[in-house]
Amino acid sequence: MSEPRRRLTRRALHGKEERFKRVFRDQIAEAAGILEVVLSGIVLVALLLSIVPLVELMPGLLTDAESIEVHTFLERALDIVIGIEFIKMLAKHSPGSVLEVLLYAIARHMIVGHEDAVQNLVSVGAIALIFIIRKYFFVPSFGQKLPGGETAPDMKKAPEECPEADA
Repeated sequence: MSEPRRRLTRRALHGKEERFKRVFRDQIAEAAGILEVVLSGIVLVALLLSIVPLVELMPGLLTDAESIEVHTFLERALDIVIGIEFIKMLAKHSPGSVLEVLLYAIARHMIVGHEDAVQNLVSVGAIALIFIIRKYFFVPSFGQKLPGGETAPDMKKAPEECPEADA
């Protein structure tokens, strides 16, 4: 005798579709995480290579500190600092690290850029707004956990900050 043919019901087909979607989303998220790490590595290598011209500028600063050399030195140094903060932002995945990158970028714009008074005032206002956001609107529990479930590195308290450590 022949076995009855098994037919896929709509419910079974829907369940398989949902499972496929979930697996596919997980694989896409994993691939995006790998690309993020690769991008961080590329930026880190570029930052390490950009330190060489910065070191080459230093003897000129000691002997003849012209404003052009100081300006170039500050531009490159602050670009490296912003790049380092960008890598930290990619690694931490927290709102606090995003605010830090914005803070450094605006500060660099103020220090290096030769803008008019209105632009400087807007930059100071933006920095003040970032500090207000951090003080009053920043919710520590938002972004406290990484996608894997562990606590974000910038959310971990030092032993001297924890009241449990004193007891």
